[in-house]
Amino acid sequence: MLSKIIRTKYLSVWVIAAIDVLLSVLVSFLCLSTEKYMLGWNVSGADYAILLLASLITSVLAFFACGLARKIIRYSRLKDVLAFIMASFLKAFLMLTPFYLRLNEVVDVDHMIFAMIVDAGFTFLLLMFVRSFMVYVYDYLQDRERQQNYNIQHILIYGVNKDSVSLSMRLRNNSKYKVVGFCSRSEHVKRYKTEDVPVFQYDSEEKFAKALRLNHVRAILFPTAFDVQKEENRLLKICESQKIKVLIAPPIDEFGNQKGVSAIREVEVEDILNRPEININMEAVKGMLKDKTIMVTGAAGSIGSEICRQLVKVGAGRIVAYEQAETPMHNLQLEFRDKFPHQRFDCIVGDVLNKDRLNAIFEQYRPQIVFHAAAYKHVPLMEENPCEAIRVNVGGSKNLADFSLKYNVEKMIMVSTDKAVNPTNIMGTSKRMAEIYVQSLGKAVQDGRVEGKTKFVTTRFGNVLGSNGSVLPRFREQIAKGGPVTVTHPDIIRFFMSIPEACRLVLQAGTIGQDNEIFVFDMGEPVRIADMARRMIALSGLREGEDIKIEFTGLRPGEKLYEEVLSDEENTIPTPYEKIRIAKARQYDYDEVMKALADIMEAAQRVRIPEMVRLIRQLVPEYVSRNSWLEKV
Repeated sequence: MLSKIIRTKYLSVWVIAAIDVLLSVLVSFLCLSTEKYMLGWNVSGADYAILLLASLITSVLAFFACGLARKIIRYSRLKDVLAFIMASFLKAFLMLTPFYLRLNEVVDVDHMIFAMIVDAGFTFLLLMFVRSFMVYVYDYLQDRERQQNYNIQHILIYGVNKDSVSLSMRLRNNSKYKVVGFCSRSEHVKRYKTEDVPVFQYDSEEKFAKALRLNHVRAILFPTAFDVQKEENRLLKICESQKIKVLIAPPIDEFGNQKGVSAIREVEVEDILNRPEININMEAVKGMLKDKTIMVTGAAGSIGSEICRQLVKVGAGRIVAYEQAETPMHNLQLEFRDKFPHQRFDCIVGDVLNKDRLNAIFEQYRPQIVFHAAAYKHVPLMEENPCEAIRVNVGGSKNLADFSLKYNVEKMIMVSTDKAVNPTNIMGTSKRMAEIYVQSLGKAVQDGRVEGKTKFVTTRFGNVLGSNGSVLPRFREQIAKGGPVTVTHPDIIRFFMSIPEACRLVLQAGTIGQDNEIFVFDMGEPVRIADMARRMIALSGLREGEDIKIEFTGLRPGEKLYEEVLSDEENTIPTPYEKIRIAKARQYDYDEVMKALADIMEAAQRVRIPEMVRLIRQLVPEYVSRNSWLEKV
């Protein structure tokens, strides 16, 4: 029976209403009895019955008018207390009439008013006492049941503010986490209590570590990612030394959905990337994209899917999502049906190499803007399959550019990579060749040598945090399995950017691009991959070397130790936007590029790798293969 009560989140409104009314009538009975025997009021049995009936009726009316039964007991606030005061005095006011009619001959009006004030006061006190007692009993039973669950995690919540207190209230009755306190650096909160649990100060690591041990704390929960960034060099280091997990709460709207507490996750490297927020000119982006039909290739990939989500925010009229991978496309379709049911969103399964399919889609939908994000991107895999890398990344981009021109697309924005700069692998080289073709075609259109009006824009950026197949998901899997975490080289560094900010910059570059520019993004400071692995291990509440080892496996085929700095001032031209610059790239003749690509694509189609590599070196002389079997070719 107790277990059933514990599992019941809310008592019935009728049960609460009945309890309130019975308590109110009890107060009236006790007040009448006191007045009869202590003050000598001449109250007959009939008077008792009528006045208690009046108390019952007036209590029902007053409590219903103030909505007492519908107030959730364990979440009551000060304004709810005011409602109880109003209800108690409204009941007393309504009682004056039957009181006067029955007792006006034996009691003067002043005494009646005093009696009603006493009735109201004791009604309010009894109602509040019983409610407080119910909360206490409920919490006691909850704690008892939760103590039997050995998997429950004792946690501290960071901060003492409305966000942290609200988070504590949301976690009050769950069976996975138990909030045993709050933590703050402020000296003013020392020895204070919030939500009936203590506030611990972490100015001294030794004292704080002792408090963590005494309270069996296994994790610290942060309300927001901003809080995590503030504590990167203080509290996070203490957590690392004490092997305490660091958790982050989801937004309140996500917290309230069916996932509930399971939406709480471990803090990830993305949360402490500590980059200044990238702001773009949303009005300019909306001006270019609002109400237009926009085609996105590679739509189910990390970049393509986020571009689709961003397009919803800027008011795209119709999104034509083009993707060859069926399952990811199906998942994206379900997501859009759930989150954006009113957005016109067409899912097209197709290959960028299939010209007939592309022609039919362009003919049917007549896109006004094209974002080309479809590509093979994994360096070692493409090093083993060089012909497919060239066919898809170069041939697919050529097809998209040609059909964009044929169907008078206003602008085509192609997503490229930092690996296209002085490439050392076939993937980066294929993206550089795609850039060369798109740029030479745009120049030919601009010079009037090729008929059309499409403007071509290329965007380059580095590694994207958390993208499909990237290093971070791989590290998470390895940590979850107990290690080891594999890093190719102790000194390897990369530039990183989050998926949303990369896509926002793509949209902004597409807006400001006039024709044939290659836009490069400021990727911030490079990050040592080994340091990132160590930080991820620490954020998981583990220690490198003791709990999980890091193993260095050697550079992979085609991999550089250091990536190129995209936004180098010597090689770029500034734009009005701080994070976006224009690359100084060599101009190519369209006819020469067409002839070179025809020979390269034929060699790729026939899998003549030595011939293909020789032709590629003629078009992209800066391509020098490293740490790869293609070096001997």
